[in-house]
Amino acid sequence: MSQDATLWFAFVLIGLATTLPRASFIVLGNRVSLPPVVQRALRYAPAAALAAIVAPDVLVVAGNFAPLNPKLAGIIAAVAAAALWRNPWLPFIAGMAVLLGLRALTGA
Repeated sequence: MSQDATLWFAFVLIGLATTLPRASFIVLGNRVSLPPVVQRALRYAPAAALAAIVAPDVLVVAGNFAPLNPKLAGIIAAVAAAALWRNPWLPFIAGMAVLLGLRALTGA
């Protein structure tokens, strides 16, 4: 098989691997239901995906693991503001204020 054909074959396989599981929920609809254990586990999928995206950006600075940095302090301030008050804007304001304040103080 040539290199171009191998590449296109890989594209098709990847496309099927991503499309078929998604399409199965639409095509099968209510005829098939997921077990309760799987349904409970899927409730955590959005939070896990968000954590997987955010955690490396917050904990890695210039390619090195840095658990104490302005980004992490900003996240902690935003989470604290969200937990204490129901104002939707306050976490953004608190997190950015802490992040920018610490960056100004440390020169980071």
